[in-house]
Amino acid sequence: MLGENFVYFFTVQGFFVGIIFGVLKSFDAEGLLLYTFFITTFFYLFSHIIIAMYFRTITAKSYFFPKEAHERELDLFVREINKREKLIDSVYKITDAAIKMNSQEMPGQKT
Repeated sequence: MLGENFVYFFTVQGFFVGIIFGVLKSFDAEGLLLYTFFITTFFYLFSHIIIAMYFRTITAKSYFFPKEAHERELDLFVREINKREKLIDSVYKITDAAIKMNSQEMPGQKT
């Protein structure tokens, strides 16, 4: 939804909420108009604040993201993980060989 359409939609919602609140709380036409005006104005201004925050966060997120730096860091992490996996695999092989050697009985040794 475009920001302009959101402002229109939220302002109309505020108008109807203002009319409902004015009918429930006021006892004369002046009170109805004041409630409707103030609530509609609040919804109008609030919708502008929401739109301003939305566009500022959207542009900030897409504008300030250093893609190349993140890709370099991720490549570094992948290389480090691969090195560690190779190291762990070699440790497993050494451990398996040591367990196999220890499990064999040596001649002349009492158990």
